[in-house]
Amino acid sequence: MRIRTATALLASGMLIGCAAGGPATTAQPPQPPPAPGPAPRAAAPALPLLLDRTDLRIGMTVEFPRIPTASEIADLARMPALAHVVLALPEWPADYEPLMVLGQLPLEADVIVVLPGWPQSRAAADAWNLLQRPVRIVVLAAGPPPSLGVVADLNAMRGLERVVVDADFPERAGFERLQRPLSFRKVVE
Repeated sequence: MRIRTATALLASGMLIGCAAGGPATTAQPPQPPPAPGPAPRAAAPALPLLLDRTDLRIGMTVEFPRIPTASEIADLARMPALAHVVLALPEWPADYEPLMVLGQLPLEADVIVVLPGWPQSRAAADAWNLLQRPVRIVVLAAGPPPSLGVVADLNAMRGLERVVVDADFPERAGFERLQRPLSFRKVVE
């Protein structure tokens, strides 16, 4: 008897829940027709798509346009088959403090960080050396470094994997002392 009562209550609760989630019954103002003109282009992906042809495992890549919060990192620990965490930061962190949370990222996942431009200071470059977990850093810049000191700071970064420079023509001038792989890219719109 209790099973029948519980089943009836569960079924009526599900019906009420489905009815409550139905479409809104309030009137909506009419929407203006779209303006004539060319069809909008598909938006470019917000974050870079990183492909590694030597990585043959099946796994999930999670991308952030910022440093994740501690609760987001806790959620990552429960994600099945987490392989990569990609951080495409809008700027270099000035010091180590905002990076401390990255030490909590799951150890089974690769951490790939894309940094724009050149570090503003030696402290910004050194902050990445204080992390207690390995990270792969890619610097994406718009031209040669402003000084040899910046190149020395980059050479001292343990996790720096590559420097990619936006340029119309590949030119090694200004990068002679860089001790990391250097690539050039041209974005055509």
